Amino acid sequence: MVGEMSAPPLSPGGGGAVGLDVIRGRRSRSGCQSEMLDSLLASGGGLVLLRDSVEWEGRGLLKALIKKSALCGEQVHVLGCEVSEEEFREGFDSCVNSRLIYHDLFRDPLNWSKTGETSPGGPLGVLRAMCRRKDPGPATIALDSLSWLLLHLPCTTLCQILHALSHQNSYPGDSSPVKQVHVLGLLHEEIHGPGLLGALSNLAQTEVTLGGAMGQASAHLLFRKPQQHPTYQTSWFSILPDFSLDLQEGPPLGPQHHSDLHTSLVDPMTHLTFNLHLSKEEKEAKDSLILPFQFSSEKQQVLLCPGPGQATSRIFYEPDAYDDLDQEDPDDDLDI
Repeated sequence: MVGEMSAPPLSPGGGGAVGLDVIRGRRSRSGCQSEMLDSLLASGGGLVLLRDSVEWEGRGLLKALIKKSALCGEQVHVLGCEVSEEEFREGFDSCVNSRLIYHDLFRDPLNWSKTGETSPGGPLGVLRAMCRRKDPGPATIALDSLSWLLLHLPCTTLCQILHALSHQNSYPGDSSPVKQVHVLGLLHEEIHGPGLLGALSNLAQTEVTLGGAMGQASAHLLFRKPQQHPTYQTSWFSILPDFSLDLQEGPPLGPQHHSDLHTSLVDPMTHLTFNLHLSKEEKEAKDSLILPFQFSSEKQQVLLCPGPGQATSRIFYEPDAYDDLDQEDPDDDLDI
């Protein structure tokens, strides 16, 4: 069991290297996997789509990425829709919690109580306010979850807002520093149709599909970069109680995998009623056979130039008395 890792202090420059070291698991056996997970937040911003299921939940990975962003010195906005603020902050230390700005849509999402704690515009108002933020520094916006928002907002409206949120990095003619914005969206893909999933997938620069085998969680990563082929990677991991990632190797192949491999090697043409394979002798006999429609040079020589002693034939034509040998057009008398 890996012990809990204490969070090192932030450096004055933002602590980027510290944040990268924190999220890496101590027992990582593959540096490539660690680099791929770190690159979820190391790119130039954009939408990171976390696709989970009932069996493999994704809120733990979402909180791990939030912790990494906070330890890198970024300000993190959390749009909480499915769990309370207390439950969401549970497990974070004071350093991480101090950098979280929690927008609570769990208690009163439609502002029915009129207490003033909820934004008057509801979830749409909160999202539009995030699009108009004035802070020039890098930020992370976590949406928990996109599935809840899709139940309360039209798909087209949400897609437009996601596009606006993930493209705050630069503006034409703007002399202010470039803002790097990461949008983390948790999506419960089992409750949505393929059309909606495809629309959100096209907006995402990075997709993480959670799965697993034999009780061990895995993340199937898809990275999209402009003018480059998509990059795929599969990483096996576990999440520690302090929301650090422990990268691991995949589970060993069980007996069922060996049986599947043996089944896949069986020739599917074994029990056919006709033969698709030829032996060496059968192949030679097939190649040496001259088919009737094949007009070889030897056959041409025999037919055109018969040898001595071979029977020859001639055609004699005797015109009949009633044959019309007139060379004129026989239909000349017809008015055509």
